[in-house]
Formats: sequence, C-alpha cells, structure tokens
Amino acid sequence: MALSVDRIEAAGPRNVLGPRHQNRLIIAPQAHGPYSPFLFLAEDWFAPPAGFPTHPHRGMETVTFILEGQMIHEDHTGAHGELEAGDVQFMTAGGGVMHSEMPGPGGVHSLQLWLNLPAARKMSPARYSDQRAAEAARITGEGYEARLYAGRLGEAERPHGSLWPLALMDLRLDAGATLDLPMAKGWRGFVLVLEGEAKVGGAQTVVRADQHAWAHAREADDILALSATTPVRALFYAAPVIDEPVVAHGPFVMNTVDEIRQAFADYQSGRLTTAGG
Repeated sequence: MALSVDRIEAAGPRNVLGPRHQNRLIIAPQAHGPYSPFLFLAEDWFAPPAGFPTHPHRGMETVTFILEGQMIHEDHTGAHGELEAGDVQFMTAGGGVMHSEMPGPGGVHSLQLWLNLPAARKMSPARYSDQRAAEAARITGEGYEARLYAGRLGEAERPHGSLWPLALMDLRLDAGATLDLPMAKGWRGFVLVLEGEAKVGGAQTVVRADQHAWAHAREADDILALSATTPVRALFYAAPVIDEPVVAHGPFVMNTVDEIRQAFADYQSGRLTTAGG
C-alpha cells in the first residue's frame, strides 16, 4: 500500500535581494522536527555582479541543483566546479568550509538544499563533488523518464555524493503516466513539482507547480506513488530522519548553542577550516 502524503506546502514569495538577484524559499527555516533531515531549500536567480562570495559553513551539507545557466564553485580545499543545467553539486561543510558560489556570465537559476548531519558527523572533513547530468542514470518507462542522481529506482542505483544518505531524482511524466518512488523505513521525502500537476501518495493528493508534498516511511519500506494529470516535471528528495536537537544560526547548524558559539569563535579566529576532524 502506497504511503499517504503528510502535508502539502507551497513555495514562498519571490524576493529581490539586490541587483540581478531574486530568491524565494521553498522550504523555509523553521521548527525542524517535521522536516528532518532537510533544513531548508532556496531557489535563486542571479547574474553578475550578484553571487555568493567566499563565506563559511559548519555542521551541514548543501545539495545544489542547476535548473538553468552556470554556477562556479570554489572552496578552501582547492575544489573547483563549473556546473551547467542538470548538474548537481554535493558539498559537505562538516567541521568547516569556506566557499563561494558565483554565476556564469549569463547567470544561473538554482535550487540549493541544506541537508543536516547527525552530531557524530558534524565535524567531518569538508569535501565536494559534482554529479553531471550526463552521468546520472537514465530510467525510462511507459510515459516517464527519470534521471537518478543518488539513491535507487527499480534496478538502477547511484551512490550519494553527500555524506548523509540521500535520494535525488529528476522526473518527467506524460499526462496519465505513473511512477512509484521507493521510500526506505525511517526516511522522509518530498516531491517538488516544477511544472504541471500530479497526484501523490495513496490518497492521490493533488500537487501543483510550486508546491511540494511530504511523506515519511515510519514503519516499513514503502513507495510514494506519483501520477501525472498533466505533463509534469518534478524533483524527488528523500533521506533518513535525524532525531536530534537542531540549533541553527546563520551559516552554522549544530546541536547546542555552545557549539554555535564555538563555530563563530573558530570562524573569527581563522580556525574554522582546521578545527574539524
């Protein structure tokens, strides 16, 4: 029996952050329990001179999906990536990272997910990897095509570039097509509809463009059913729930206020990227 949808949520309003930069929050920072391990999801449209110059993070990971344009990543480890439409960037901040994300000459339209890390892994070494669109597993069926960046779908499987396990799929369905999305026990996931309209879950809850549907496989491995009522493009994210306290402030996500204070102290003293294990 397919999982039922826990709730439907809509993206927030689009805001102007500065010259040539607009942003909206799809998953807003909030009480983290019902969203764990997902911290937030931001959608950005930006072009030079806008961008995200060098800045810090600790205690979490970012998963960035490029919808259009080009993004250029650099960090203190020497990692460098130039991502195009359909590419995904996995970055583990761990104990500390200093990185920048800047648009290519024509600008970029991106989705960036913040993924939590459990306490035992928050101080892991920073790392970075790209998953190119052409390298994603391509799965086709009756009326659908899925690009699998991480996780499992049918007989296909891709390793997750994040430290914390993650499933990530780019889905395109014709009207009337259906697809069953696997959900492992203890995992929470959401379907973000980018275009069109679909029915999600055992109760066939209607989800429209700019909305996302949440589900949680609490008791056993299960499936989340997706049925397109119009041509649909959607992204599917899923990961194991982390049942721990979350204290987030600015670019740092830890478990206690003292750990947040330590993160700021390490950043201000220049030790952020050397304090991790």
